[in-house]
Amino acid sequence: MLGGMRRRSVSIVACLALVLGACAAPPPEDVPSDVAASADPVSTASAASSPTSEPSETATATPEPEPEPEPLAWARLDVAGPAAREDHTWTLDAAGEVAYLFGGRDGATTFDDTWAFNLRDENWTRLTPAAAPPGRFGHEAVWVDALGLVVFAGQADPDSFFNDLWTYDPSTNVWSELPAQGALPTPRYGSCAAIGPDGRLWISHGFTQDQVRFSDTAAYDFETDTWTDETPSDGARPVERCLHGCWWTEDGDLALYAGQTTGVTALDDRWIMRDGAWSPVEGALPPARNLYARARHATGTIVLGGQALDGGYLADLWLLEDGTTESVSLEPAGEPPPGRAGAELIVDADGGRGLMFGGRTDDGTLDDLWILTGL
Repeated sequence: MLGGMRRRSVSIVACLALVLGACAAPPPEDVPSDVAASADPVSTASAASSPTSEPSETATATPEPEPEPEPLAWARLDVAGPAAREDHTWTLDAAGEVAYLFGGRDGATTFDDTWAFNLRDENWTRLTPAAAPPGRFGHEAVWVDALGLVVFAGQADPDSFFNDLWTYDPSTNVWSELPAQGALPTPRYGSCAAIGPDGRLWISHGFTQDQVRFSDTAAYDFETDTWTDETPSDGARPVERCLHGCWWTEDGDLALYAGQTTGVTALDDRWIMRDGAWSPVEGALPPARNLYARARHATGTIVLGGQALDGGYLADLWLLEDGTTESVSLEPAGEPPPGRAGAELIVDADGGRGLMFGGRTDDGTLDDLWILTGL
């Protein structure tokens, strides 16, 4: 449980934000609560109704102890599924029962395949729609109840970047491209995306060819098929970057964390956009990183691994809490997965666990699936 996770937290590492630098495109190649134990009914033993009978005695049952929360621990799940890859997307449906994987890459191989992972059966299924979006990596994906899986942007090769929107409907096994008008974002790789409280798809930052990075923000309205530029006209904003993450907090803020910029392999800054303006989140943060895995939890966002400032691969686990500057270091029991970048993490709220798939290390891409119990 989260409380247990917090008790296992260690010291927080503070890092200074780094600015300026290149996000060169890589070479081709939604916590079950503890159930309180109910006490046995109180029983009463009465003595015989006699002038000399002893007073009645009341026996009270001792409440059963509350069960211990499941420990935070890693375990590998051996199940056949997609080929090894990085920079793919893996997205939970609204019911939290099935997670849909799309795309990614393995060296020069770019994927356009679609897979479904059933969280209850713990099995992969290769889906075979008649057509699919062009293969890509470094794209973003979200779940939209009225549509299904929605994919935005990404890259196919050094000269092919996308700004398109596609939706996959599991009920029909059909991919469809969504119409788009208005202030369309520049095609990009390594952006970030999240569904806002207004129901729109919000994206921010990213990278495209010619070593160009962005610090813009835009939103897509699914009812009008229209993009709107939401970049603040005044004030500070997060430096141009890619390979970062963003999410909407319970307080209704758009949060953005870390990534990579020109000449700096990894950043460690954290920002929020509130009422149309960006502001930095002051406080201790995890070590700098890019292309990390992340997923929303009940009280914040879980961050896992990524590429470090020195180019190595991280295996650490953090909780970035909503509404605070606190970053909680989590230390699961057992041997952790190898450090990596480009993996995907989802949170199975009903099962009280997280699941991670894929990514890359110095030795290449991975096809392993890990379960993190105790969330």
